[in-house]
Amino acid sequence: MSDATLHATDQNPDDFAVQIADQVESFLVAVTEVAKGDEPGSAVPFLLLEVSQLLLAGGRLGAHEDIVPDERYEPDTGPDVDVDGLRENLARLLDPVDIYSEVFDPYEPRKAPVPARISDDLADVITDLRHGMAHYRAGRTTEALWWWQFSYFSNWGSTASATLRALHSVLAHIRLDQPLDELDGLDTDQGVGDDTLEFEAGKVMEEEIAEQLGLGGRPAH
Repeated sequence: MSDATLHATDQNPDDFAVQIADQVESFLVAVTEVAKGDEPGSAVPFLLLEVSQLLLAGGRLGAHEDIVPDERYEPDTGPDVDVDGLRENLARLLDPVDIYSEVFDPYEPRKAPVPARISDDLADVITDLRHGMAHYRAGRTTEALWWWQFSYFSNWGSTASATLRALHSVLAHIRLDQPLDELDGLDTDQGVGDDTLEFEAGKVMEEEIAEQLGLGGRPAH
């Protein structure tokens, strides 16, 4: 389904499925554009906005009654689109704030924070959303809604929520003149299982991040 078809005039803009699909499509397009790196100074604020809007769609899916697919078995959507290029571009764009600490489940006691990457998270969310969009574009609207709802609870909802907190924290540190603490030794080899991911950052100061993001420091008091 092309963008024109996605917004075809015979579709009711007030229809729940159309609204969710529009929000998903908007996120997919926006993050793909950010990953191109044409405007690195606005990457973090823009991603914060896009993830916030996506989670609104997720909240609507979460509050909706259970969506039951039309068929017992999920129709094949073909191979998932490769997101490695997008992931790598986002990692370069977000360095040195790509890695953050996250508690996987706040209701599980004594769980230590684990390192995660914003770039990995966004690529993971996009993979889930594209899978549902493949159903939607094929005309399987109920299947698409079922997948987006199911994967919201099982994966992309918590992943996007963690990403939102990380992006919010970066901007909060900058806007509130609060330098980030040292990130020495934090790497995503721990608990993630990817031996190729490693990060050893020195002292990341507010001024350095603000310059990278195109956010000037606050005037002296």
